[in-house]
Amino acid sequence: MTVACYVRVSTASQNEAGQKREILQWLAGNGINTQNVMWYIDKESGETLQRTEFEQLQKDIFNGGIKTVVVYKLDRLSRSLKDGVNTLCHWCQKGIRVVSTSQQIDFNGAMGQLVAAVLFAVAQFETETRRDRQAAGIAAAKERQVYRGRKRGSFKSGNKPARAAELIKKGFDHREVAKSMGVSVRTVYRYLDEAESVA
Repeated sequence: MTVACYVRVSTASQNEAGQKREILQWLAGNGINTQNVMWYIDKESGETLQRTEFEQLQKDIFNGGIKTVVVYKLDRLSRSLKDGVNTLCHWCQKGIRVVSTSQQIDFNGAMGQLVAAVLFAVAQFETETRRDRQAAGIAAAKERQVYRGRKRGSFKSGNKPARAAELIKKGFDHREVAKSMGVSVRTVYRYLDEAESVA
């Protein structure tokens, strides 16, 4: 059976090397041959489960090819309490072993699910607190009339929309384009919309 190693960073510019290093150390310490390991790497927010590699992981688990999922930290799976607990409980019911290397927890059985629920709740609390702080900062900036809004990347910046459109025309599917550009599938769709509006 394949061991699945799931890594997630929030943006394409962030580096997943630190998470991979920790997971590799755990694999070596537990005598797991890396040839039996499948890596799933997402570069987008954990506030939704609609992530390309995560969805592929779910399919592979459903098909019965995965019995162990290793993550650096539990919030890499989800930043949502509901999504995280539901996912973990579903996996545990299927007999999937879930390991968090940095938290040194093996989420097996009822106790593992209880601990996971607490950790997911903390992750969601941190996300909501950060969002509240950001909203408060924006409100204060608007009161001082210095808020300019979030800057979206322009079409000319790296010409990424044109590149995405070019790869699609060459026959690559959206997932392949996302992987080659180091972005999410949703970002590829946004690039394609921008390219079409300029064309």
